[in-house]
Amino acid sequence: MPDRYLTDGRKARLKSVLAQRQHDLTLVLNNIHDPHNVSAILRSCDAFGVFGVHLYYTKEKFPFLANSSSGSAKKWVELTRHRDAGTMVEGLRAGGMQIVGTGFSPSARPIMDIDFTRPTAVILGNEHRGMDPDVKAHVPDEIFIPMFGMVQSLNVSVAAAVILYEAMRQRRAAGMYGQSSLDDEGFEAIYAEWCKRGKDY
Repeated sequence: MPDRYLTDGRKARLKSVLAQRQHDLTLVLNNIHDPHNVSAILRSCDAFGVFGVHLYYTKEKFPFLANSSSGSAKKWVELTRHRDAGTMVEGLRAGGMQIVGTGFSPSARPIMDIDFTRPTAVILGNEHRGMDPDVKAHVPDEIFIPMFGMVQSLNVSVAAAVILYEAMRQRRAAGMYGQSSLDDEGFEAIYAEWCKRGKDY
């Protein structure tokens, strides 16, 4: 019996979105505590084609995300939890990722100077403390968003959207959207899982 929710149109939509997903572009949320910020970040990840996000929560609890239009984005972004900074960073580097954190150190580079077509993980620090020291110890490279006003910082969810937009801009120009980086077996496995989630998207 056909599933009345998973129409041919919805299946095509799921496949189209999955084909755009960037499996080698990710964010690390480092103890970001505000649920509105986390929901907005995940919504931006979905919008710009980020497949998965890493969660490093040692001082804060991962916030409860309501099933709002932004909170429900968590259904389409894979979440991987970590408890040890060194192991997390080592694993990302072993996967070929360049790793950068947001910050304002003297050596920090503007986001336009980063080659986001490379496999990249961006660490977003806590709203008030920035990156935790145990994370920062493993991530010497920092990036910043150039700003020209009196206020020299952005809300973390806004910063995430700006960074992901720049990454998308570079990757789209390089032709990295539109065809999946997965092999057929991997694509079909994730597509099958998405179909289970897709009854109410």
